[in-house]
Amino acid sequence: MKRDGQNTSLWQHLKNYEPVQIAGLDSFYDVVIVGGGMTGVVTAFMLQQTGKQCLIVEAYNLGFGTTGGTTAHLNTMMDTPYSTITKNFGIEASRRIAQGASDVISFIKDQSEKFNIDCEFEYTSAFLFSQTSEETEQLQELYNASRDAGLALEYVNQIPISASFEKAIRIGGQGKFHPLKYLFAMAREYENLGGHIMINCKVDNAQQVDGEVHISTTEGEIRTKNIIYATHIPPGINLLHLRCAPWRSYALALKLENDAYPDGLVYDLKDPYYYYRTHVVDGEKYVIAGGEDHKTGEEENTDKPFLKLRAHAERIFKIKQVSHEWSSQYFESADGLPYIGILPGNGDNVYVATGFGGNGMIYSHMAAMELASKIELNESAFYNLFAPSRVKPVAAFDNFVDHNKDVVKHFLGKFFGSEKLEALAGIAPGEGRVVKFEGHSIAVSKDLHGKVYAVSSVCTHMGCHVSWNSTEASWDCPCHGARYSMSGRVLTGPATENLQTVELTSMIEAKH
Repeated sequence: MKRDGQNTSLWQHLKNYEPVQIAGLDSFYDVVIVGGGMTGVVTAFMLQQTGKQCLIVEAYNLGFGTTGGTTAHLNTMMDTPYSTITKNFGIEASRRIAQGASDVISFIKDQSEKFNIDCEFEYTSAFLFSQTSEETEQLQELYNASRDAGLALEYVNQIPISASFEKAIRIGGQGKFHPLKYLFAMAREYENLGGHIMINCKVDNAQQVDGEVHISTTEGEIRTKNIIYATHIPPGINLLHLRCAPWRSYALALKLENDAYPDGLVYDLKDPYYYYRTHVVDGEKYVIAGGEDHKTGEEENTDKPFLKLRAHAERIFKIKQVSHEWSSQYFESADGLPYIGILPGNGDNVYVATGFGGNGMIYSHMAAMELASKIELNESAFYNLFAPSRVKPVAAFDNFVDHNKDVVKHFLGKFFGSEKLEALAGIAPGEGRVVKFEGHSIAVSKDLHGKVYAVSSVCTHMGCHVSWNSTEASWDCPCHGARYSMSGRVLTGPATENLQTVELTSMIEAKH
C-alpha cells in the first residue's frame, strides 16, 4: 500500500483499498468528507449510519497519510497531561476526555466483534516510568491528575522492558490494533450502508453557493450540504494554521534475538518521550519503537533520528534486525486539545478536525463522534470542548491572507541548464538541496536512478521555503507542514497547489 513517504511502515503489506460503490458527480450529498484516513472513514461511517448520504474524497488512497504511519497505540493517557488539561480547561474537561478515550477503545473493540474485523485488537495495559528524581515528581503529578480524571491506575514494581527506573505506574483498559485492517474494514461497512468513496481525486477548492458547498476537484464539481476537512490540517489559509505546529515522529519495527517482546504499551518521561509495544504481523512478532520527534523541517539530517532511536532501543532490547523504519506527521494545537467542529470564518456548514498531537487514533474517533453529533443533532458530544471557535481572531488576518495568496514566484517559462544546475547543487542519488541559481531559489533533488528534479523552493501555501527530508525523499515546509514529492506534487496539506516546476534543458538539446 502507498503512503506519503518512501519508507515502508509495518502496516503497508496490505493492498490498496478498492471502492465498490461508484460515486456520481451529478449527485447531491448531505456530507462530503475530504480525506480517507481514520478520521474521514470513521466519521463517514457514523454519519452514514444516521441516514446521511456521504461521500469520501481522497487525493491518493485510503490510509495514505498518517493513518498508514501510526504506531497504533490506543490509550487513555493523552500526550497533553490531565494536569495541564485541568489547569487550562477544568477538571470536568479532563474527565470528559478520559471517558471519551475509554469509549473510543470500547467502540473499536465492539466494531471489531460486530463486523468480524480481523484487526488484531487487544486490550492491554500501559506503563509509564521515571528514571530521575525530576521525572519521578512529574510521574506523581501525572498519577494524581489522571486519577482525578477517572483513570484506574496504580504504582507497580515491574515494567515489561529491561530498563532501569525509579517509579512506574500501570493503567488498565488500554488497547492496540492493526490500523489499516480496521480502516479498510470500516470503509467496507460504510460502503455497505450506501456510502461512496472517490480515490485519486484531489480537492482544489470549495465555495459557498446559496447555502450549498460546491467543491472543485480533479474529477469535476461536487455539490453538498456540508463539508468536513479530515485532512490532518485543513487546506488553504485559515486561522488554524497559525495555531497548529507540524511535527515529525519516527518508528522502527524490530526483530529480537530472544523472545523478550514486551506486553503492554510502555512510555518513558523524556521530552520527547520514547514508546514501545509489540505487534504480530503474519505470525511474526515485532517490537515497535517510536520517538525522536521534532518539528517538521527543523532536522537537517532526517536519517539521524532513526540512528538515535535505534541506539536507544539497543540499550533495552537485543536487536536481531530492524525490519522497518518510517516516519509520520502530526499537528499539535496551541493549547493541547484538538480543534473539532465548525471551521472559523467559513460558514456554519464547513467542519474541520485537526491538532490531534500524538493521539490520532483516539482523537480521530472522538472527532467522528463530535462531528456526527453536530451534523445530525446540532449538538456537541463533548460540550464544545474542542470547538475551533476558541481560537482568538488575529488582527488584520484578512489582509494577511490576501498578501499570502500570491507569494509564489513563478519562473515565467524560463529554462535552466540541467548540467550547470546539477553541478551547482552537487547532489548524489537520493539527495536534495536548495540552491540559489540565476536569482532564483530552486529545490533540486535526484532520485536513486539519477534523474534530476528541480522545483521552486517556495511553499505554495504561505510562501515559506521548504527543506529536504532525506529519509522520506520529500520537500517539507517547516512553517505549516505542507509536504511535496521530488517532482513537487503535494503529499500533505495544507498546500493545495504543487510546487512550481523548473524547466530543465541540457547542453546537448540546446545545440540542436
